[in-house]
Amino acid sequence: MSKKYVVRLTEEERSELETLIKKGQVAAYKRLHAQVLLKADISVKSGGWTDQQMSEALDISTRTVEHVRQRLVEGGLSSAINRAPRSGGYSTKLDGEQEAHLIALSCQEPPAGRGRWTLRLLADKMVELHYVESLSHETVRQTLKKTR
Repeated sequence: MSKKYVVRLTEEERSELETLIKKGQVAAYKRLHAQVLLKADISVKSGGWTDQQMSEALDISTRTVEHVRQRLVEGGLSSAINRAPRSGGYSTKLDGEQEAHLIALSCQEPPAGRGRWTLRLLADKMVELHYVESLSHETVRQTLKKTR
């Protein structure tokens, strides 16, 4: 079965990868990806290693080899060497101004009939005052924990 993503490196790319491997201080995954690309290169006399050979020699899975080859073909050399960006990611619910409103609100007197502010009361009040569309008590807790 022929490979879907074939690695053909230019002389400049080969020298860049070889330099990366010989560097003293480089992340292990970058060195490993560079080794995979050099061994997978079919433009050399030997014609490149098979995924299985690379997997056994470098002590990695064949799926890793496939991913590195795919990222080289689809995204270029820097994409293949570096890690793929994480998906999903964490984004903050409150910006600086909204955090300031939350902190100021928590320092005010609690509503009538209450001895103190609860996390849920603060979250509800922030929504009521139209500072945010929605806010969970856990976000309030984490924000206040940062500031105390």
